[in-house]
Amino acid sequence: MAMIIGLFFMAIGWFVQSRLKSKFREYSQIHLSKDLTGAEIARLMLADHGIRDVQVISVQGELTDHYNPANKTVNLSEGVFQGRNAAAAAVASHECGHAVQHATAYSMLELRSTLVPIQNASATVLNFIFIALFFGSFLFRSILPIETALLIIIACYAVMSLFAIITLPVEFDASKRALAWVKTRSIVTPGEYDMAQDSLKWAAMTYVVAAIGSITMLIYYVLSYLGVSRDE
Repeated sequence: MAMIIGLFFMAIGWFVQSRLKSKFREYSQIHLSKDLTGAEIARLMLADHGIRDVQVISVQGELTDHYNPANKTVNLSEGVFQGRNAAAAAVASHECGHAVQHATAYSMLELRSTLVPIQNASATVLNFIFIALFFGSFLFRSILPIETALLIIIACYAVMSLFAIITLPVEFDASKRALAWVKTRSIVTPGEYDMAQDSLKWAAMTYVVAAIGSITMLIYYVLSYLGVSRDE
């Protein structure tokens, strides 16, 4: 059952990711009226918010854009860094939205950053348990009872679900800041604004799917544990 749930959300995630890439390719074909690159837009937004200690750099890949609070860098994929279109404007300003969150000590971003090492550790433990159960089920269960294994899995999914839930307001807020700024600053025309908004909507959907998937798995393993407990 867990595999079916996992495959179901993988399929939904693939659909959303495909839709996101399709939207970005579509909007990347339309030249921005202001003729600004994503890098120029990012630097302008940072300057408008009085942020002078954050670098805007180019990174390889597609949709690899992110803000790194550790070294204060807005990392833009090559297409966004050099792009002069609504999709590039949306992504560049969104990532700068995270930089603004960091500069203003946005509480949800700080909480998310605190949870990052715990989330990473939970994912590592979860992978180890699943691999051990798959390749050495009999031996593993003789060392670690199934009830204990389920409790560990539940704890890991609880952390991952909490992390996914906290990520949602962080991403939505960054998009809200980005869209408000590009509109107020007249970076985009009304038509380009709609494209930027649509791009960020599909980007946000990837986080929504991840959160729902994680919560669903958590509920499944809680019910599995209760079922094992009742059978004893």
